[in-house]
Amino acid sequence: MQELHAARGEAAPEAGAGPALSARGLSRRFGEVTALDGLSFEVGRGELYGLVGPDGAGKTTAIRALAGLIRLDGGEARVLGLAADDHAVRERVGLMPQQFSLYRDLSVGENLRFFSRVFVLPREVYRRRAERLLEITRLAPFLDRRADALSGGMYKKLALACALLHEPEVLLLDEPTNGVDPVSRRELWALLHEFVHGGMTVLVSTPYMDEAERCGRVGLMNRGRLLLEGAPPALIAGFRDEAYEVRGGERDRVEAELARTPAVRAASPAGERLRIVVARGASAELARALAPLGATLAPVAPDFEDLFLSRIREEEA
Repeated sequence: MQELHAARGEAAPEAGAGPALSARGLSRRFGEVTALDGLSFEVGRGELYGLVGPDGAGKTTAIRALAGLIRLDGGEARVLGLAADDHAVRERVGLMPQQFSLYRDLSVGENLRFFSRVFVLPREVYRRRAERLLEITRLAPFLDRRADALSGGMYKKLALACALLHEPEVLLLDEPTNGVDPVSRRELWALLHEFVHGGMTVLVSTPYMDEAERCGRVGLMNRGRLLLEGAPPALIAGFRDEAYEVRGGERDRVEAELARTPAVRAASPAGERLRIVVARGASAELARALAPLGATLAPVAPDFEDLFLSRIREEEA
């Protein structure tokens, strides 16, 4: 995807040129709800950064702030060294909202042509870029299909193509895989890695913990705050608790025992078993408590969901 940056004869931006995105103490309230609570993070140029967290964590508000679409109560959002709401930033940023970013009664081709006019692209430039984007998104055979007749994955890829028409330096994606089938989800992530390989900066939000591992760095968010930040392997390596599967026993009695054990940080179903996060060093005592119930503990490798649930429990405590 190098031509997305090289088409203008420009080299891909260097990582040492300062952050592409900077959020400094972002605060925003909607009535009684605090959407952002002093949120701070930076995204380097040419980096794929993920904001990961549950619904209501503040991910969408953070992206809207960096896109210059909302007024902040406090803090500062900067893009490529400029204030996020600076008009000079608009043509250097691509935004893909969660939904309703396209005209659903227009076809694939008509949506692309509409956005090319919004970006005031010369006809030949539009044709060249649209042809390339249709090729990489595999939407060329569906040029005349209305947007509201596309599958979820195809709709998201069309929205992505429209956001890329003006060859932005920074791409902001708000939960792009929400409602997308597994195959299209994998294809969308492959495209994001291709863009980053070409030098683009990508900020993506997602509620799916497994997608965190696809990012160069992630920020784990909850209630408008950043709980953890770093490279996925480093965050997993620094996991302070332990993860186990609870096998056997009567489910109700086992769950009741886990609920009254302070050392159990989190518990969730895993098929016929339960997956739990336990404070380090507390598993032996828990195993003894579960033994009379016919249940045993089996250690498992921690994942991002374990890490996130453990950190939330620690924060609440």
